[in-house]
Amino acid sequence: MAALSRRHFLAAATASALPLVAAPSRPNLIVLFADDLGYGDLGCYGSSIPTPNLDRMAREGMRFTNCISANPVCSPSRAGLLTGQYPTRVGVPKVYFPQDTTGLDPKHKTLAEYLKPVGYSTACIGKWHLGTQPQYLPRRRGFDSYFGIPYSNDMTPTHILDNEDVVEPVAQQKSLTPRYTEHAIAFIEQQKANPFFLYLPYTFPHQPLFASEKFEGKTKQGIYGDVVAEIDWSAGRILDALRRNPAVARNTLVLFSSDNGPWYQGSPGPFRGRKGSTWEGGVREPLLAWQPGTVAPGKTCDALVSLMDVTPTMAARCGIRSPDEPFDGRDIAPLLSGRIADSQWNQQRDVLLYFTENDLQCVRKANWKLHVSVYNTPLYVQRPAEGRFSMWLPQPQLYDLSVDPGENYDVADRRPEIVRELLARADEMIQGFPPEIRAAYAAMKAKPFKPGTQYGPNPYKP
Repeated sequence: MAALSRRHFLAAATASALPLVAAPSRPNLIVLFADDLGYGDLGCYGSSIPTPNLDRMAREGMRFTNCISANPVCSPSRAGLLTGQYPTRVGVPKVYFPQDTTGLDPKHKTLAEYLKPVGYSTACIGKWHLGTQPQYLPRRRGFDSYFGIPYSNDMTPTHILDNEDVVEPVAQQKSLTPRYTEHAIAFIEQQKANPFFLYLPYTFPHQPLFASEKFEGKTKQGIYGDVVAEIDWSAGRILDALRRNPAVARNTLVLFSSDNGPWYQGSPGPFRGRKGSTWEGGVREPLLAWQPGTVAPGKTCDALVSLMDVTPTMAARCGIRSPDEPFDGRDIAPLLSGRIADSQWNQQRDVLLYFTENDLQCVRKANWKLHVSVYNTPLYVQRPAEGRFSMWLPQPQLYDLSVDPGENYDVADRRPEIVRELLARADEMIQGFPPEIRAAYAAMKAKPFKPGTQYGPNPYKP
C-alpha cells in the first residue's frame, strides 16, 4: 500500500496547487503526432531531411532533447499520451489489431473527455489505434468528430472512417497527409472563436510509406524522406493557419512528437535500438512546443519529460482537478515558460518506468537508466518455440545517459547505490499497478536470463 499512498499523496498535492483558470483564457491545444518517426529524423535534431517548418517551430518555440514516449509501440504509447497514465495501468499493454474486440476501457478518461465538460470542441484526425469496436472509437471517447484510418496502415481493411461511417473502403494513402491537413485547417477555422483540442496522429512514416505526387521524389532520402518532408509541410500549413490570427496563435499550444522510435527506416539519432525496444532509440522522441508569448522561444530543454505529461499539463491549464485515478505524468508548464531549471526539474521528478507488454524492463531517474530485464528475442521476428518473454537480468545494467546516450557502457559496479535505489523504487511502484502487472513482474523475476541467448545485453561479466 505504500506506493499507492505516495502516488495519491503526490497527486493530491499537485491538484491542490492547480489554479482555476477563467474560461476566456482556456488555451487551445493541437497535438501533431507522427507514427514511427525517429529522434534523428528532423533537421533541428540533426537530420539531412528538409524540415524547414518544424525547424522554424523549434526556433520560435522549445525543443526538448530528453522526451520519452509511454511505450515503444503504437497502441500503448497513444494510451499513455491521452490518459496521462502508464499504458499498463489503463489496460493497454500491447498493439491492437482490427479483429480485436477490446480497446481502451471507457473507465479511463481521455484528454478529450476531460476537456469536453469545460466547453472544448474536439477533433481527432488520423490514426486512432485504441480499439475498433464502436464503444472504443473516438466519437465515444470525447471527440466531436473523427476522420482517418483507425489503426496502422499495414492492417486490413485499410478503410477510412468519417466519424463512424466507412467513406473509403480502400484508403488512397498517397493523399492521406494532404487530406488530414485540410480537415485540420477547416476545424481550426470553424472553432477559432471557442476553445478547441485538435489531435492529429499522422498515419506516417509507419510502413508502407506513401507520399503525394507533390512530394514523391522531392528529397534525397528516398520515400521515407519524402514522407517526412510532407509531414513537415503539413505542420507548416497548420501553424500558418494560426499565425494568420495572432490572437488565436497566442492562445494555442502546439506540440509535435511521435509515438515511438523508427521501425525499419528512419534514424534513432545517437541512441541504441529502434521501435519495440526499451533502448533509448525505441522510446526517445522529438518534442517541439510552440505558443507565442507563453512558451520560451528558442530554448532547448534537456529536462526529462514524458508524453504522459501532455494530459496533466492541459488539465492544469484548464483548472481541471486531478481525476480519481491520479496522473503518472506531470504538468510541464514550468518548463514551457522557463520558470524552472532543467536540473531542478530532474531532481524533483520521480522515476519513470519502461514497459513492453506487461513487463517492466527499465527504471529511469534523471539521466540514470537501469535495465532490469530483456526479451529473449526481438520484436517482429519469428518467435522461438517457447514463445517471447522477458528474462530478469541477474546483474542489472546501469547507464549514465548524460555521457553515454548510446547505452554502451555499464557502470552498475561503480554506482551500486544507484542500482539499489532504482530497484527499490521499482519494487515499491509496481505494487500500485493492476494485479496482472504485479503478477508479470513476479513471474519475470523468477525467470532468470537464459544462458546462450544472443539478444539483449549480456549480464555475465567476463
